[in-house]
Amino acid sequence: MPRLPGALGTGLLAALLLAACGFQLQGRYGLPPELSRVEVRPVDRHSDFTRALRRSLDGSGARLIDTAGAGDAVVRILADSFTEKVLSVDARNIPTDYELVYEVEVEVRRGGETLMPAEPFMLTRIFSYDERRQLAKEREKDVLREALARDLASVVMRRLASL
Repeated sequence: MPRLPGALGTGLLAALLLAACGFQLQGRYGLPPELSRVEVRPVDRHSDFTRALRRSLDGSGARLIDTAGAGDAVVRILADSFTEKVLSVDARNIPTDYELVYEVEVEVRRGGETLMPAEPFMLTRIFSYDERRQLAKEREKDVLREALARDLASVVMRRLASL
């Protein structure tokens, strides 16, 4: 039997070890068969969370169904909100820190059966604000909102994978 070159052999060994320990690329979740054809019913079709969840479901091999009642299961997004709360102000009473809060509530049904009862999910981030850099800080807040939505979608996907 011919010997493999050192680098190739090491690479194959690393791949074998990663596969053996259950390693998966980030963003891919092993969904149960009940979620192979999924209809997503959001409160807001264009929210950051809805888009992130649909991308995650699609990336995990679920087939997204747009026709009502045609999917094996229905993922209902009952609540989807992003809020900001003032945490601190300076001597002139101008906010310097905010808490960004992204909250969703999700349930999963299959036919008349509830696979996952309505469950709330929430993530927060602290955001420092500087009025002298208003445009940059507004963009940073948008980026943080999108990141929170992606992180929430990952949390929900891990929950769905555990069904």
